[in-house]
Amino acid sequence: MSPSARTSEVLTVLAAQEGDRLTVGDIVAVLKDRAFALLIVILGLPNCLPMPPPIPLVCGLLLLLVALQITVGMASPWLPSALLRRSVARKDVERAAKRAVPLLRRLENWSRPRMSLFETAIGMRGVGLLLLALSLALIVAAPLVGQIPLGLAICLVGLGLVERDGVVVIVGLAVGAVGVLLNAGFVYAIVSGIISLFHH
Repeated sequence: MSPSARTSEVLTVLAAQEGDRLTVGDIVAVLKDRAFALLIVILGLPNCLPMPPPIPLVCGLLLLLVALQITVGMASPWLPSALLRRSVARKDVERAAKRAVPLLRRLENWSRPRMSLFETAIGMRGVGLLLLALSLALIVAAPLVGQIPLGLAICLVGLGLVERDGVVVIVGLAVGAVGVLLNAGFVYAIVSGIISLFHH
């Protein structure tokens, strides 16, 4: 796969991998030198659909690790070997890719390099900090539906980084802000409910 491969092409390659399950290590190996940006897209992707636990939690924890590494300025992602051995069903990757690829292709046709502030070291670290907030929101997201705006936001941020399109990154962060607010409301309701139980 060429270094200039678009996100949709990378997902198509991933979905066509052999075997019933794909390990995180297999996925990172396909991403190669664009691992950070494409890993963000792939971690957001499953959450664009209603997914049962623990998928949002696992994606959120992985994104947290990736976001921390971006924030400290690492050149490529490091994942612990225990995580690299974790696997997902290939049919789940295929299902997510089948839904995502047509939309990604439309976005890629519209997207182009612009607003390059996110390509600077400081800009990337800023994105890392904002992704940290999105990953924490994903970890505590409302079951089944709470992760959908966060998944969309994470995908858009990753896609914007792949395509070097600052406008797509900003749109993704705006969607993410909505997702964070929605899930903050959910967490507040849960905490309030627990506190009221103890007060009775």
